[in-house]
Amino acid sequence: MGAETVSIRSGGSGGSGGSGRSGRAGAGRAGSPGSGRTKSGKPRPGTGGHGRRKLEGKGPTPPAALRPGHPAQRRAAASAGSRGPRRDDDPAGASAGSRGSRRDGDPAAASAGSRSARAPRGSGDAAEFVAGRNPVVESLRAAVPAAALYVGARVQHDERISEAIKLAADRGVAVLEAGPAELDRLTGGALHQGLALRVRPYHYAHPDDLLARAADAGQLPLIVALDGVTDPRNLGAVARSAAAFGAHGVVVPSRRGAGVTAGAWKASAGALARVPVARAANLSRALASYRDAGIFVAGLDAAGDTPVRDLELATAPLALVIGSEGRGLSRIVAQACDILVRIPIAARTESLNAGVAAGIALYEVATIRSQDTPR
Repeated sequence: MGAETVSIRSGGSGGSGGSGRSGRAGAGRAGSPGSGRTKSGKPRPGTGGHGRRKLEGKGPTPPAALRPGHPAQRRAAASAGSRGPRRDDDPAGASAGSRGSRRDGDPAAASAGSRSARAPRGSGDAAEFVAGRNPVVESLRAAVPAAALYVGARVQHDERISEAIKLAADRGVAVLEAGPAELDRLTGGALHQGLALRVRPYHYAHPDDLLARAADAGQLPLIVALDGVTDPRNLGAVARSAAAFGAHGVVVPSRRGAGVTAGAWKASAGALARVPVARAANLSRALASYRDAGIFVAGLDAAGDTPVRDLELATAPLALVIGSEGRGLSRIVAQACDILVRIPIAARTESLNAGVAAGIALYEVATIRSQDTPR
């Protein structure tokens, strides 16, 4: 009996027995800590997650409606009109991160994780999609620079889809067919009506390029700067007024300011194709650079002492700064201005949005310059 026991142990430890050689390569010896089996060959019992090599649990399994890619999740997202997880945004990592936030009991971290999953950093410079038949047709009519037009498969065509396809073909825009699920993913669950347009990212100019543009044209520089304007439609309206009254470009801050989006293109009615938009990392420093180059800076503010129609600096190289409707010019930007001007209005309690204020101010500047120009 004792000899038999010794024989069993020598076979298990030395690996000379048939059972020691029949396992898969790299599986480990039976009875070793990493093999998962005891010396007798039985499965090794677990530690319940309390041992030294415990697993990092991922929390409870979420319901089917919350699992990325599950049919129930896609049905729930479609019925709610919301967007499901994007395929190219690593839904597994996003769901694991949200589960970890819930496990730690940190709601702020959970909300931050969900925000980062919805809008990754740098997405403001990524390609944008215009969804819906009317918006797509209007964007193509406004010559919005587009990369591709997506038309739903087996969608019933009408005059808007036919016009969109014709406009895209005339402008050399690729026309692609996409299924309903693909259109939902591209447009973020928006009501696309079987039609979506991918807009190219806008290439911003440098603030100094606007001065060079005025010099090449042999004209007095006239530049519009926006401070705290966050609505892209206001940016488009300002660009439209700038093109109408001879401005050489628009300067926007790279942070906390509107950028050139499809909404800005549509509001500009194609003017953004003629008026460049420059992006400044620091608007006050860009204005200081303009002042060093001999450009006078006038800020449009309700508390200004000079009416814009009496602005004598309009006949000189000028940069006109427009603030937001609610807060106006920021303190730092106002200090960087040579003069503050205002638009006289009947009621002091009323205010004008940035697009309207810029149009009025640019008209007054153009009028003063035309009167000063010798005939």
